[in-house]
Amino acid sequence: MISRRTFVGAVGAGAIGASSVGTPVQAGRPAAAGRRKLAVITTEWRYRSHAWHMPERFLHGYPVAGRWHRPAIDLVSAYVDQTPKNDLSRGRAKEFGFRIYPTIAEALRCGGDKLAVDAVLIIGEHGDYPRNKLGQKQYPRYEFFRAAAEVFQKDGRSVPVFNDKHLSWRWDWAREMVDTARKLGFAFLAGSSLPVTWRMPALDLPHGAEVEELMCVAMGGVDSYDFHALEVIQCMAERRRGGERGVTAVQALRGEPVWKAMQAGSWRTGGWSPELFDACLCRSQTLAQPPTFSHRRPTAKQIREWVKDPVAYRFEYADGVKATMLLLNGLVGDFTFAARIKNQAEPLSTLFYLPPNPNVTYSAALMSKAEEMFMTGKAPYPIERTLLTTGLVAAGMESLGTGQRRIETPHLAVRYQVPRASTFWQS
Repeated sequence: MISRRTFVGAVGAGAIGASSVGTPVQAGRPAAAGRRKLAVITTEWRYRSHAWHMPERFLHGYPVAGRWHRPAIDLVSAYVDQTPKNDLSRGRAKEFGFRIYPTIAEALRCGGDKLAVDAVLIIGEHGDYPRNKLGQKQYPRYEFFRAAAEVFQKDGRSVPVFNDKHLSWRWDWAREMVDTARKLGFAFLAGSSLPVTWRMPALDLPHGAEVEELMCVAMGGVDSYDFHALEVIQCMAERRRGGERGVTAVQALRGEPVWKAMQAGSWRTGGWSPELFDACLCRSQTLAQPPTFSHRRPTAKQIREWVKDPVAYRFEYADGVKATMLLLNGLVGDFTFAARIKNQAEPLSTLFYLPPNPNVTYSAALMSKAEEMFMTGKAPYPIERTLLTTGLVAAGMESLGTGQRRIETPHLAVRYQVPRASTFWQS
């Protein structure tokens, strides 16, 4: 298992005897001969892990708009940090002909002495890793990234990198990752599949809209699904008038304080907009119901009975926009979004659609964006989105771990602009 103390060892000398993978090409330029080459760095590779969701799209393709798409890049090497009893990596390597190396450096160099791949896919999710006192699981995403970046520095060449989910459990490490990518000049993309999956209805926040309040009602736990729900909000929020200017404060609530906030009736009184909450519930395809009912609006009493561990993150943007993320397991099993836009009578709302296992096409949607970056050398949307949501998760966990207090976040003054064109799947 790689650790922060030992990750430098992961960039050690290459192994002798690895087969040649040909001459590497510069990221973003057409290959002179043959297909491009991908290295995967992952914590573990088992059924329904993120390594099962993502790298396998590059092994056998995925459906896009009614046809089977075969990426123009081959998975040629991998580093797998942990191998549980149900490990799939060895079997996949045997079937598809790639090699698993004992260090990250060897995987990136394919056993030689120079960088020998054209793209890197980092997956720091799942596996046996410690939690800190705030409950954050200390996945080695930063350590994996640093090991890859060190190879780039030593070998004098860098290639595009995709990092699954948020960047790190520590804000300063996340900031460093973004700064390192800029310094070394390689395309860097990260994040959730939620912003790029289908939506029902297929709509985006109008580019340049004047937004007043935002909400996502979702499922799952903190330090995990909170990230997905925050990216739902952020991929919409970033399209508002003036672009993104950052977040000034975060407060997380859990248990009884969530119900008190829900009764407050508005953001100004310590809660959130009931209209946005209802709009989210109306978009849900999994809304809980009493026996024999369908599409009955749950009462406040029923919601309290069904949701055993409610969580809310309330946060404030630098331009005054307010946002609420709600994790309400037992009430919903999906992700819905709603926004109040100035001078519009009704909220804008939609469902971020997640097709069921085992095909989970939303991960194909995400890997299509990674593939786009691998082939063009340009990220299809800004890494700052995930940098900001990484900071929001960390601030939310800090708030929960320190008495649910309000956390001032001057460090989250993340500014960026996004193009008018939408980037989610629509066909």
